[in-house]
Amino acid sequence: MTRRLAVFAAAVSILGGWRCVAQGRDKFIKVYRPDGGSVTAELALTDAERARGLMNRETILPDQGMLFVFDEEAIHSFWMKNTLIPLDMLWLDKDRRIIHIERDVPPCRSDPCPSYGPQRPASYVLELKGGMAAVFRLKVHDQLDFVLPKK
Repeated sequence: MTRRLAVFAAAVSILGGWRCVAQGRDKFIKVYRPDGGSVTAELALTDAERARGLMNRETILPDQGMLFVFDEEAIHSFWMKNTLIPLDMLWLDKDRRIIHIERDVPPCRSDPCPSYGPQRPASYVLELKGGMAAVFRLKVHDQLDFVLPKK
């Protein structure tokens, strides 16, 4: 096995089997919680990445998530079509403060799938394994911290 392939295999193992498609930018970042802990979040930066989200993933580890980054602050609704695991969804404003939380949202089993979202504009949505917002004691008005890669 070449060194490059060995490094890639180690990265996939560390990230719990998550796909990492290199597209000239970092695909994972640390999102820091108010308690000083963090989760490793896969970035969803493009329309296609945001549309796909965590669809068809069979597992997500407690310290993993997906951070959806939007070009503009707006009301962003989410649904759970083709999502196989319950998720916590946290909407963040431009200052990275939690403005809305949906906890333990179940997978959608049949159409039409319900939509979930805040009443206020958001710039980011962080999806976590269902129940982790409670474990991490995250609540509305908490501020999360992360550094996005340069475009």
